[in-house]
Amino acid sequence: MYKAKVNASFEFEISKEAVQELDAVETSTNKYHILEENNSIKANILSLDFDSKSYTVKVNNNTYSVKLSDKLDQQIEALGFEIGASKKVNSIKAPMPGLILETNVDVGQEVKEDDALLILEAMKMENIINSPRDGIIKSINVKQGETVDKNALLIEFE
Repeated sequence: MYKAKVNASFEFEISKEAVQELDAVETSTNKYHILEENNSIKANILSLDFDSKSYTVKVNNNTYSVKLSDKLDQQIEALGFEIGASKKVNSIKAPMPGLILETNVDVGQEVKEDDALLILEAMKMENIINSPRDGIIKSINVKQGETVDKNALLIEFE
């Protein structure tokens, strides 16, 4: 069973059987002709993002934003997690106790997702803490050579 959310407001379920029974013919790349209850429908996929399962679809002359979720996506959401939730992170906390070996950013600096922010040594291993999202550093709450406890606030984003 798939869930479809259209224009971030209307949500409905679609079974795999319904998708397989759909009378749709691809007329050219990303363009489809669909027959449903003797009605002719023209659909055009304007954009798609396979990672987020998001699509922009033009049906006849109306454009819709569609987000699909499969059974795994629905289970993850039911557990309180969400795909892409790390993008909303506003602070970074120490994942384990350790020693700050190096900080690679300054307050006010603009960073991109996956940029190395600092290095935390724990159990004789160096752990590079990367940025979970694009953003600007609001504050750095640790210094090189400082020891930190697990869950200690390290960096905050604006």
